[in-house]
Parts: sequence; structure tokens; C-alpha cells
Amino acid sequence: MTFPPRPSLVRAPDPRDGLDVVAVRRDLHRHPEVAFGEARTTGVIVDWLESFGLEPTVLPIGTGVVCELGSEDGPLIALRADIDALPIPDDKEVPYRSAVDGVCHGCGHDAHTAILLGAAEALADERLPGRVRLIFQPGEETVPGGAVATMQSGALDGVAVIFALHCDPRIETGRVGLRVGAITAASDHVEVTVHGPGGHTARPHLTADVVYALGRLITDVPGLLSRRVDPRAGLSLVWGAVQAGRAANAIPMTGRLCGTLRVLDRQTWAAAEPLVRTLVEQVADPCGVDVETTYTRGVPPVVNTAPAVDVQRRAVVAALGDGAVAETVQSMGGEDFAWYLESVPGALARLGVRRPGGRPFDLHQGTFDIDEEALEVGVRYTVELARQALAGLVEPTRLRR
Repeated sequence: MTFPPRPSLVRAPDPRDGLDVVAVRRDLHRHPEVAFGEARTTGVIVDWLESFGLEPTVLPIGTGVVCELGSEDGPLIALRADIDALPIPDDKEVPYRSAVDGVCHGCGHDAHTAILLGAAEALADERLPGRVRLIFQPGEETVPGGAVATMQSGALDGVAVIFALHCDPRIETGRVGLRVGAITAASDHVEVTVHGPGGHTARPHLTADVVYALGRLITDVPGLLSRRVDPRAGLSLVWGAVQAGRAANAIPMTGRLCGTLRVLDRQTWAAAEPLVRTLVEQVADPCGVDVETTYTRGVPPVVNTAPAVDVQRRAVVAALGDGAVAETVQSMGGEDFAWYLESVPGALARLGVRRPGGRPFDLHQGTFDIDEEALEVGVRYTVELARQALAGLVEPTRLRR
């Protein structure tokens, strides 16, 4: 895969040299930081915003930034970018490969951050009919997500509508995916721990077989859920980790399962926890083991409001042309942007980052990368989005024309 020639990253981009969105993204990619540890990233954001003549504020939790620009008169909108990386190794061979062992930007948050900085530079020089609050949010990759702490700091106070975007490797560069209604799923974390007295594999009848119980839980609980929940709700429980024992001839005393439950329907999400707990108990009971379920509520679905998507559509057409609008489907992925939409209307868009004709790199993989041409697309769209949103709030009839 080839990349456009860009400045070397022997040193970090300097605000005195002017903003190069690609160079900033590469710098962030090379220096990833996991949730709530984004100290360097926060410093980079503050430096750039101050270079634009703005007055950023670091969130009380120590990482993340909020900054406003525009006129004190008129409505207030918010634009949010997430800034944290994932605790997975970077498996790419590129000049900006992660310099931090076991950590990389495998979800595109470095691109989101660079794009919002690029939009901030452009908007800082405009006379806007209102204010834009920039939210650089930490900890998106946690449960229930850094959005909760960010909101508790007052980041949504006075906001009329909020927008965000997320890289999508299934959409080609130059296009932006839009959808009215739910665009992501609810996502929870499920952990099941099984206990028994342990024993010799030659005498399983004299003990409680923890491994056998885990096997039943792995297959039976997801299967039973499919018979207890309306299939139109799109509920899915998938185990991602199983741990039990080390010796082939010893039944262990403890075993553990970890997985995620995802569901498209919000009402079903609300009822999922007690149902999962009941099914785990019922499946484990005949095995004679003790079982503990730790169920951690994650995030609700991101539900885009129709007026907010109308603003997004106007922005895409104005910035990129009619052909740049891509319709998109609801994803089973979770996104803590959903918490903002529990309080104010808004919408999440999907930014195409796949080089035309190129193979996609899936999210949350160490091989994930973007077509860097998408960064300019994202900046142009975001700048126009702010313009359209403020104009629509000042002249509400624009949203209905």
C-alpha cells in the first residue's frame, strides 16, 4: 500500500509551522495513549487550539479538552471527537507505526482528532452566527465510556445539537454515510465465573466439572437467548475469552468467560441483564457448580434524529457534492456518543476511509489504517456541518426546505 509523501515524523508537528492534518494524524498515530491516559494527546490538542487563538480547557478528569469558538450571540452546537487508542499492538509497517508497545489507534480516533483540529483552524477565522463547542473526549473505548465523565463536567450545558463522525473502512474515501434512527447497537460486557472443588480427570463423577459447565454456558446461553428474545431486536451474545485450568489431567477449580452482548433495540437492551443472569443460573445448575455473573451496562444505541441528519446531508452536498452521500446500515458496534444523544438531539456520521479499489482494514485490528485523503474530506465536511447547523438553528425553516 502506498501513502502520499508527507513531512517526516522525526519531530512532532510544530504549531508555528501551520497545521498539516495528515502530519498531526501521523504524530498521534505514532504516540497512542489508552483511555484516560491521553496526557500527551491532550497537550497536542491544547497547543494547536491555542495556536489558533482559542482558549481550550482540559477536562477535570485530567485528559480531554473542551473549547469554544464563534459568537457569543446565537445558538450553541457541539462537535465531538474521541481521542483514545486501543490496547492492541500495531501490526502495520508504515513510517508512523505506533512507538508504544501493545497500543495503537486501531479505530481511527487519531483521524477524528486531527479532523476536528483542522475544522477548528478553519472555523476560528470565520464570523459565525453562534458558537461551536469542540469536545475532544477521552476514554471512548471503555465501559460505559468517557462520554459520561465528559457530560458530568458540563460539556453539554446549553448545547442545542451535537455531531460526531467515525471512520468506516467499508465506505470509499470521498463519501459520508448517513442514517436516520439507530446507527449503532447497545453494547454490554458479560463476565461469568464458575467455581467447583476441582479434581482428577480420571474421576469426574466425584467432583463438579468446571470445564464442562463452561462448555455448556458457551453454547447454551446464546442459543437460549435467541429463543427468549424477539429476533427483530437483533440481540447477540458472543464470547471473546475463556479461561480454565492448565493441566490436561486436572479438572480446575475455577473457570471464566468474557463476552459482549449487543442488541439493536433499546427496550430489549433494558431487559437483557436479568434475562442473561437467569439463563446462566439455569444452564449451570445441573452441572453442580457455583456461578457468578458480572454484568456491566455499556452504552445504548446511537439514535440519530431526522433534523440532525438533514443538517448532515446538507453539509455533505455543500462540501463534497450530491454523489458523496452514502446511505449506511445499523451496526452491531457500540459507541459512547449515544450518551450525549440521551440528553440532546444530534447525529453520528460515517466517514469513508477506504482507498477506492483498495481492500478494507477492519476496525479494532492492528492492521487498521486509513486512506489519508479522507482527512481533508472530513475537515471540509465538518466545517460545512458547523455552518449548516448554526444557520439552521438561526433560521429553522432551512431545515424544512
